[in-house]
Amino acid sequence: MGPIDERAGLTPTLPQSNPTSSYWQDPLHQIANHRTTRELPKSVSTIIIGSGITGASIAYNVLGKSDTSSVLMLEARTSCSGATGRNGGHTKAASYRAFLDNVQDQGEEEAAKIARFEYKNIKAVHAFVREHKIDCDSWEGDTVDIIYDTSQWNRAEKAISAMRKILGEEDPAAQYKFHSASETAEKFLIEGAMGSVSYEAGSINAYKFVIGILELALTRGLNLQTETPALTISRSSGGTSRWTVETPKGSIGAERVIMATNGYTAFLYPPVKGIIVPLRGTVAAQRPGTSMPKEGLRTTYSFIYGNGYEYMIFRPPGSAFAGDLVIGGCSTKAPKEGLYEWGTTDDTAMDPDIGQYVRDSAAGYFGSHWGEDDPDGRIRKQWTGIMGYSSQGFPLVGMAPGEENLWMAASFQGSGMVLCFLTAKALVTMMDGEDDEEMNDWFPRAFRMSEGRLKYKFHGRLHEKAPMDLELKASSETQLETDKQTIRS
Repeated sequence: MGPIDERAGLTPTLPQSNPTSSYWQDPLHQIANHRTTRELPKSVSTIIIGSGITGASIAYNVLGKSDTSSVLMLEARTSCSGATGRNGGHTKAASYRAFLDNVQDQGEEEAAKIARFEYKNIKAVHAFVREHKIDCDSWEGDTVDIIYDTSQWNRAEKAISAMRKILGEEDPAAQYKFHSASETAEKFLIEGAMGSVSYEAGSINAYKFVIGILELALTRGLNLQTETPALTISRSSGGTSRWTVETPKGSIGAERVIMATNGYTAFLYPPVKGIIVPLRGTVAAQRPGTSMPKEGLRTTYSFIYGNGYEYMIFRPPGSAFAGDLVIGGCSTKAPKEGLYEWGTTDDTAMDPDIGQYVRDSAAGYFGSHWGEDDPDGRIRKQWTGIMGYSSQGFPLVGMAPGEENLWMAASFQGSGMVLCFLTAKALVTMMDGEDDEEMNDWFPRAFRMSEGRLKYKFHGRLHEKAPMDLELKASSETQLETDKQTIRS
């Protein structure tokens, strides 16, 4: 057993009660500690565990389909206090980064479906904000990937060429523009890169976005119970309920239970231990340096190098702290390339090496364009959050194998803003028995839960490292092929 296997085999805990303070959750919203009813109901039609973007979107969709469904949401901490309320605010797909692997593993049709799904999800999020007038600093524009590594640059060229060929030159999901090193320095203020790739993306205050969805769901009849962790899920021994969920405040029966618990899922559903693995991420909100553009940046960024990347947004005009930079990633900068960030669900703490790198990285990338730090200090706030990664690099969405009406939508690979919103719609469609060819046209087969997916062992985060890291890639591919043979037999 290797070190990553040991980390992947750790059992997640419940969300910690005193996490690092997220920039987005300061101040907390008025429904942060909401409890719709004083006492928990004895039974309901549907229990949703988790109040992040997935859980909130599922609740909204369930309540929109049926006026008679009683829906209870259990949240271990405050509303949207998990990964969604702790992310970097980026609605950015970067689909080309995984495209060649997806073609190899899933085929051209499925790879194209995944890329289009990610693009459509981003558009759907911002459209929902406009339709419902949710105040969440929604911004749509361009992003740029600054590439420092030769192998990453070569792979980007190959992947984007393949996307244009397979999806079509005019497909919105295949629109990318390459920039030379000199153009990157002039246009994006970054020197020393191989070049860059720009494309459509956006940013959002994900905490305020999800709070907005929860408020809409509350008007539709959602019973939201914060500070009420689900401790166990078990089959009911009698009565009309199929399932019983235990909490510190009592037990509740339900016809169906949905786990929207991402990196924490194995705490409630042990079969995914080692299949869905938590990863702690680190993010910082920074005041820009004194030489940065006074009007603010015009694009969001990622900085891609040999064994990792960082991502960065700017707070748009009109938002609180407009012009602030929110940057995250850097997980490979800790000892052993961040090995000990895997398997942990402790967002009360921060790795000191990663924390320091995050604090210094933006100023380092912009170099002379940064200038001096703001007189009030560079860092406004720094925090951590828990993501969920799967052994195949895709979410697990659907009914738990052999467990009627126990559902999940989890393991969003650190890309929740690109995957969760439409995944919630897909899951509700499945639960309502409307899973047909029309849904197959837009929802990726690779995301669906199955018994076979529970047999794939975890090998680390896919698609992040440069493909020229041949030793890791070869060993992972060998083990993946062994897993496939085991499943076939």
